[in-house]
Amino acid sequence: MASPEAEVRREHPIRSLIPARIDRLPWSPFHTRLVVALGVAWVLDGLEITVAGSVASILEKPEGLSMSAAAVGAVATVYLVGEVVGALFFGHLSDRLGRRNLFIITLAVYLIGSGLTALTLGNGVGWIVFLYFTRFIAGMGIGGEYAAINSAIDELIPARYRGRVDIAVNGTYWFGAILGTLGTFILLNAVHPSLGWRLGFLLGPVLGLIIIVVRRNLPESPRWQIMNGRRDAAEKSITYIEEEVRKTGRDLPAVDESKAIALVPASEIGYLRLLRLLFREMPGRATLGATLMITQSFLYNAIFFTYSLVLTTFFHVPSGNVPLYFIAFAVGNFVGPLVLGPLFDTIGRRKMIGGTYLLSGVLLAITAVFFNAGMLDALTQTIAWTVIFFFASAGASAAYLTVSEIFPLEVRAKAIAVFFAIAQCFGAIAPLIYGALIGDGSRPFLLFIGYLMGAVIMAIGGLVAWFLGVDAERKSLEDVVSPLAARAPATRAPGAGSPSAG
Repeated sequence: MASPEAEVRREHPIRSLIPARIDRLPWSPFHTRLVVALGVAWVLDGLEITVAGSVASILEKPEGLSMSAAAVGAVATVYLVGEVVGALFFGHLSDRLGRRNLFIITLAVYLIGSGLTALTLGNGVGWIVFLYFTRFIAGMGIGGEYAAINSAIDELIPARYRGRVDIAVNGTYWFGAILGTLGTFILLNAVHPSLGWRLGFLLGPVLGLIIIVVRRNLPESPRWQIMNGRRDAAEKSITYIEEEVRKTGRDLPAVDESKAIALVPASEIGYLRLLRLLFREMPGRATLGATLMITQSFLYNAIFFTYSLVLTTFFHVPSGNVPLYFIAFAVGNFVGPLVLGPLFDTIGRRKMIGGTYLLSGVLLAITAVFFNAGMLDALTQTIAWTVIFFFASAGASAAYLTVSEIFPLEVRAKAIAVFFAIAQCFGAIAPLIYGALIGDGSRPFLLFIGYLMGAVIMAIGGLVAWFLGVDAERKSLEDVVSPLAARAPATRAPGAGSPSAG
């Protein structure tokens, strides 16, 4: 049930300057604290995926759970399914209950799920079912994080920084992957494997427990509050943020009164109505979001989940040395968004997204030719991947940025969840295809064809971004897409009597 404050009479729009007040703020320690506290979601996801992959071989042994290879593979599948369910479920709640409520709840769900995974104490059928259940819960928490966190970051970061911050935060997935690789490598060699794999699943919760304390002190998104009719709460939140900035001794720029907007809070929108809104009323943007998310997910899952097979099958790298090659691959993915991110705010979204997708596709095609010609070894193949994904990682991160900023605020979290779910479904197909192409390594030409297919898929994403892209750089979210709550320009004659906020 909506709060009394949210029950705004529809004939009296709310006049608000809150979006303009957020976007005119200079960068401050508050924004840094916000990014660290919320951005850990991607670190945790990268860590979880990597830990699960690193301990997979242990789970097949008696010191693990004596699982079959297929049963071990299902652990990752269950986690990914949990992510999709969590994104859809918690994405809906984030639009309904607020960003802050959900980024506390989703982190807590993840902590419970991953923490319980470490308590898988036996190796019978019941314990294997318990393992699947805990991985599903952990996945739900992380999936919910994607929807709630992307929404909160976009709504709280000033417009001129939004692109680089969102892209850098999404890129920290690979920092988590590096932590997971190093952490499990140390644990599995420092203690008995039967204990090491369980401790590996506690790496994320330890980090999460620290971060949840920081998150508790973050305010709700004033944008979400004002567009849900909560004027007093929105004013309190924006005032808190402004005071945090003033504490640094910075003078706040004047608010541009012409940026005021008039709002009449809209009724709740469910997923069926959302799909009609996206694909009937905004088909160009829906096509853009779906294409960017699907193409990057396909390429990443194709390469990420089979890179070790390529190294061991075609280049005869000992399995114990594979993590060393992976770290180089992950570093390229992590550095790309950090280095290229600012260009998405200066050169622009359309050019940078289209360019990174197309360039990574071209580089992958060139590498495929070298691979087919037998001109690569393990080192040069890894270098090639590192360069390709330096660009692809920035583009992939920008895909999440795109779907989080081109749809109305009232459905932002649900829209992110929908496109995330679509991308995961298509991405799940890629490892199956590329695993079959790799086979026993006797026919490298098939993988060559697979690499060319991946290159074409990324090129399609780049072309769609170039022609359908939205020039959202340095623009207020409300200028990128009008909120469903917006009715008319927020001008009123003196004494008109309509409610106002901010």
